[in-house]
Amino acid sequence: MKQVIIAILVVVALGVWTTIFKVDEREQVVILQFGKPVRTIQKPGLNFKLPAPFQTATFFDDRLLEYDVPPEEVLSKDKKTLIVDNYVRWQIVDPLMFLQTVQAIPTAVTRLDDIIYSELRRELGTHDMVEIITQNREIIMEKVSLASNLATMDYGIKIVDVRIRRVDLPQQNEKSIYARMESERKRQANKFRSEGSEEAQKIRASTDKDKTIILADAYKQSEEIRGEGEAKATEIYANAYSADPDFYNFYRTLEAYKTIIDDKTTLVLPANSDLFKLLGRK
Repeated sequence: MKQVIIAILVVVALGVWTTIFKVDEREQVVILQFGKPVRTIQKPGLNFKLPAPFQTATFFDDRLLEYDVPPEEVLSKDKKTLIVDNYVRWQIVDPLMFLQTVQAIPTAVTRLDDIIYSELRRELGTHDMVEIITQNREIIMEKVSLASNLATMDYGIKIVDVRIRRVDLPQQNEKSIYARMESERKRQANKFRSEGSEEAQKIRASTDKDKTIILADAYKQSEEIRGEGEAKATEIYANAYSADPDFYNFYRTLEAYKTIIDDKTTLVLPANSDLFKLLGRK
């Protein structure tokens, strides 16, 4: 009798265990009854269902999911082939529709890959490469996100954001573009050097001209000062000579001695020389 009671209690416990389940903040659930959906649970908490196999619970992620799309080739409006590496942030907003259409995340990712690539290729094909790389990337990605979201609504999926991680050129195009860029940079550098050399020559010519003018003015001024000094000296000498000719001659002779005589000087003078007369005087 005890064994029967224990068996009954075990069956009841298992039944209760299979009827109560918990849904946390990261999950949403679709209840299936014999394989057909009967209700959807999107709020966290304890919930009840009929024991299996009458009803089963299928859980789906309620969080924001991210899918890293493999790099793909895209042709821009100006016929430039680009390797676009992008990613998608998406969310399951209708678990019942998601279950009925794609059933599982791997299948959903495959659909997303097709839809995102299609919308990305279509939108990027209306823009030049420069716009895609630098100018209008933000606007382009907003358009792709909106268009992709409209296309995935039928799967119970919401596209939150589509973003380009990087844009590269095919390997065969990179070398030619880099060579063209290098050639352009060299041309610009040569132009700047030429302009700089021309400007330097102008500066040197202007500087040489100013130097010549300054030197000429300085020489003119020095000659004027020298002429004035010599005239003044001549006037002084004339006044001194007229005041006392003998003293003047004596003074000038002494000045001549200071100029021409030193320890290494040998003088040969005629006997009637004024210098000789002074040197021979005792």
